[in-house]
Amino acid sequence: MTEQTINAELAFSQHFGKTEQQILTNGAIDFLTELVIRFMPQRDALLAARAVFQQKIDAGTLPDFISETISIRENDWGIRGIPPDLRNRRVEITGPVERKMVINALNANVNVFMADFEDSLSPCWEKVITGQINLRDAINGTISYSNEAGKIYQLNPHPAVLICRLRGLHLPEKHVTWQGEAIPGSLFDFALYFFHNVENLLKKGSGPYFYIPKTQSWQEAAWWSQLFCYAEDYFDLPRGTIKVTLLIETLPAVFQMDEILFHLRDHIVGLNCGRWDYIFSYIKTLKNYPDRVLPDRQSVTMDQDFLDAWSRLLIKTCHRRGAFAMGGMAAFIPSKDHEHNNWVLNKVKADKEREAANGHDGTWIAHPGLADTVMSVFDKALGDRLNQLDVMREQDAPISATQLLEPCSGKRTEAGMRANIRVAVQYIESWISGNGCVPIYGLMEDAATAEISRTSIWQWIRHQKTLEEGQKVTQALFRQMLAEEMQVIQQELGATRFRQGRFDDAAQLMEQITTEPELVEFLTLPGYRLIP
Repeated sequence: MTEQTINAELAFSQHFGKTEQQILTNGAIDFLTELVIRFMPQRDALLAARAVFQQKIDAGTLPDFISETISIRENDWGIRGIPPDLRNRRVEITGPVERKMVINALNANVNVFMADFEDSLSPCWEKVITGQINLRDAINGTISYSNEAGKIYQLNPHPAVLICRLRGLHLPEKHVTWQGEAIPGSLFDFALYFFHNVENLLKKGSGPYFYIPKTQSWQEAAWWSQLFCYAEDYFDLPRGTIKVTLLIETLPAVFQMDEILFHLRDHIVGLNCGRWDYIFSYIKTLKNYPDRVLPDRQSVTMDQDFLDAWSRLLIKTCHRRGAFAMGGMAAFIPSKDHEHNNWVLNKVKADKEREAANGHDGTWIAHPGLADTVMSVFDKALGDRLNQLDVMREQDAPISATQLLEPCSGKRTEAGMRANIRVAVQYIESWISGNGCVPIYGLMEDAATAEISRTSIWQWIRHQKTLEEGQKVTQALFRQMLAEEMQVIQQELGATRFRQGRFDDAAQLMEQITTEPELVEFLTLPGYRLIP
């Protein structure tokens, strides 16, 4: 495709049809250009710093708290404040920015909808652009959707509060380049959402609220703070107009939570336990350590010591600074089978009761059918309180680096390995076909859960682990299982769906990223090349 230059600084490879013209206006492109010129070079430096940090871990230096920033951890200070419409966040639903999903999520029995441009969205150009239109229309109150049967979906009078999750720093927007390099997807998402919606959000008594994923250091938090300050000044808005919740979903970041809160203190309102990405990051960060290889994914639950320590430290750190401590995702999907559905709801209830008892201010769900169950758990725990900022966990002994890095108990089984293969392949196939939020075997899978599935196998191969049944995990065993599980997938889905899908491409990518000698950092990077 010939490159179409719209701006002296940015080059767009996609044709501007009527859809693009609604979002990529001259003013929006000018704002995006300013952000790219000012902040992209620093972003590139931050990604390079990640690689340097990982090299030190690979060489034998385990992550730890930073001695140079001890004064930030020990001194008393707090965040700027939390807007009224964000003070009750008992239940948040997450999902991609697709039109019907946006309406159903905002109408659900939840407090917040996190509209996702990241892990649950396949970043096809059309979906990224229409996602911006969908959120704009939702904010303006004009969004509606009609399905093929003629059923019309519209917003209820009092929808949930909207928070937009941007793409992580590592993800490019390949359809827009600056000086020949793809610009950061995070800048693209932020610029367009903020430019088109900040005025109407403030008129409604809300504001420009964001979720920031996959942060690894306080320096990255400081970069975001500079970006937010610049955007506020650009629009002549008071400092602290932008509010952000940051996901602590990487192992390096858990050792820098105070520092992250401090450097974002004008804008931050909370941290979130992004559990699936955190497990993925544990694998990825400690990939060279044979004593820290995880078991089957099903065994890595929140009662494992390293995850329990992470959750409790996050709550204690946040509440000391006046910030929310949000709980993790319930990925279960309600079932039409009554007996199985009761099992699902009981599992979710127990998980959320644990979070509420620990002191979390709210939690995530992936399906509206879980909203009533989870809301009742937090209603019971909180009573008349809007949140649990008063839960300081002063009874806790200091949590050490050793606890946060504790090896995880559990078995590695043939069934677990085969399940990992089937989940990862089916998710990759959906993602490269344009769908980033996929129900598989009763769970709502997104990129993070697929990452756990494929990196677990990579790690088992790397350290020549043995399955419970006695087989040593090798590349040959993986390739044999991959071929066999492709047959299982075809049987489960049917020949027509299998033939019409992109399963050959998915299997090829799965094999590549699972057998590379160096761990591929994110499957979405090579996967993005397979998306138009």
